Amino acid sequence: MNNLLIIVLRSIFLFFLTLVLTRVMGKRSLSNMLPFNFICYLVVAIIASLISLNIITNLFFGLIALAIWGLFPIALDYLSMKSKWIHDVVTGKQWVLMKNGKVMEENLSEVRLTGEELLRELRSKNVFNLADVEFAIMESTGEINICLKSDKKPVTAHDLGTKVSPKVEPQTIILDGNILNEGLTNMGLNQEWLKTQLENAGVALENVFIAQVDSSGEIYIDLFDDNIQVPQPKVKELLYANIEKVQSDLMSFALETQSENAKSMYLYHAKKLEEVMKKLKPYLLR
Repeated sequence: MNNLLIIVLRSIFLFFLTLVLTRVMGKRSLSNMLPFNFICYLVVAIIASLISLNIITNLFFGLIALAIWGLFPIALDYLSMKSKWIHDVVTGKQWVLMKNGKVMEENLSEVRLTGEELLRELRSKNVFNLADVEFAIMESTGEINICLKSDKKPVTAHDLGTKVSPKVEPQTIILDGNILNEGLTNMGLNQEWLKTQLENAGVALENVFIAQVDSSGEIYIDLFDDNIQVPQPKVKELLYANIEKVQSDLMSFALETQSENAKSMYLYHAKKLEEVMKKLKPYLLR
C-alpha cells in the first residue's frame, strides 16, 4: 500500500513538473522540431516515467537528471540567440539542394537525400516539374522549402495591380448551438443583431452547429442537418449592385433629359459615383 501511495504521489508531482518543464522548453510543433530537441523531450519523458514508477529509487538523483535534460536545452537556445557559431553547432545549417533550376548533387549527398526522395518532397509541395524550381533549401529541421521561377508562380492581385481588401480573422459566434459572446464583442456586435440575422435566414439557434462573422458583417451559418441549405447573405455584393444601378440610372437620365443643366448634373454625379465604385470594388467584391 505504501509503494502504491508513493507511486501515486510521485506521478502527480511529476505530471505537473513535466508540464511546467515542457512549457518552458518551448512550444515548437513536432514538424518544426530539431532532432536534438525531440531527443531532449523524449529523455525528459523517460526519466519522468522511471521516477514515477519508482524504478529510479533516489528521487533527488532523478530530479537532478530531469533538470539537466530539461534546463540545458533552454540554456543552449538562449546561447544560440546570442552566438551565430553556437546556433550553427546546435541547430545545423541550411543546405541548398537546387539552385537556378539545377540539382546540387554534392549537397544531396551531404544531407543523405536521394534523387527519388527529393522528387517526392517536391511533389508534396505540388511541384512536379524540376524545370519550374528556382531554388530549393533544406532547413535545419529537415523541411524543404521551394521557390518557383517567376513565370511559374501563381498570379496575385499585386501582380495584376488590383487592390484587394485586407482580411482579418473571422469570429465564431455560435458553436454547438451556444452563443459565444466573446466573438460578438470582438466584432462590436450583440445578441440582438445575431437573433435578427438568424430570423432573416429562417433558422433557430438550437439548429446551428457553427456560425462565423467576418469583418464586413457577413455571417456564415452551418446547421446540424447537412441536407438543409442555408442561403448565405451577399450584403457586400448587393450594396455594390445597388450603387452600380444608381450610377447607371444617372447615366440614363442624362441621355433622356433635354435640359443641359440637368444633363450636366446627372453626368457629374454619375462620374462621382463611378469613382466611388472604383474605390469600393476591392472591399465589396471578392
